[in-house]
Amino acid sequence: MGRNLGQTKLRKRRRRENPMREFDRLPPILRSWVSQAALPWRPRSVLRAYNTALAKTGSQSRALEELRRLEAVQLAKDTQIETAV
Repeated sequence: MGRNLGQTKLRKRRRRENPMREFDRLPPILRSWVSQAALPWRPRSVLRAYNTALAKTGSQSRALEELRRLEAVQLAKDTQIETAV
């Protein structure tokens, strides 16, 4: 059975922690964002990126915009990898 990683060519890693438990610990605004994200974000990664963006901007909406921008960068990398293959 395949995993829920989509068709990405980006590097994948196995994790030891329980991803559902970590997901449940996220603030509701991040749980909502991750559930609609185009890429499979690790809860720890999205929380770290969000906290960094929130510290820089001081605004939840701007921090979420930064997450969207980071995801767009990763999607662009994935597109470049696919076209090179």
